[in-house]
Amino acid sequence: MQVLANLYLMLTRWVDHTQPLLNLGFRVYLANVFFSAGLTKIKTWESTLMLFEYEYAVPLIRFDIAAYLATGAELLLPVLLVLGLAGRFSAAGLFVLNVVAAIAYPDISPAGINDHYFWAAMLLTLVVYGPGKISVDAWLQQRFFAR
Repeated sequence: MQVLANLYLMLTRWVDHTQPLLNLGFRVYLANVFFSAGLTKIKTWESTLMLFEYEYAVPLIRFDIAAYLATGAELLLPVLLVLGLAGRFSAAGLFVLNVVAAIAYPDISPAGINDHYFWAAMLLTLVVYGPGKISVDAWLQQRFFAR
């Protein structure tokens, strides 16, 4: 029994060491998804405004303000997320943007909804556990707040 327990502990320690890489992988993947969407929006700004006015049903705010906010968030928050700077804030902001995007687009396909669920799960993981050891947040914590 002791041999099995030692083997289990060895494997879990190895898995623990992979967590920072998994967090970094989540951050890079999600940043690519959202930043690419932001680049597409600024590339075709007139189309973006028309989509926000006539196609997307963003609740509570005017279409043009929604377009600016969504585009700004898609260009700024992924950069912060990749760096792991304000990582939880960035992930939470992208989570909210993801939810609003899934709700606001009435013609989203089932595959599109599944993408939004997938992104939401990864974003919530980053909100709850933080950006990990390979991040500016971790460096700042260690540099300025270590005890």
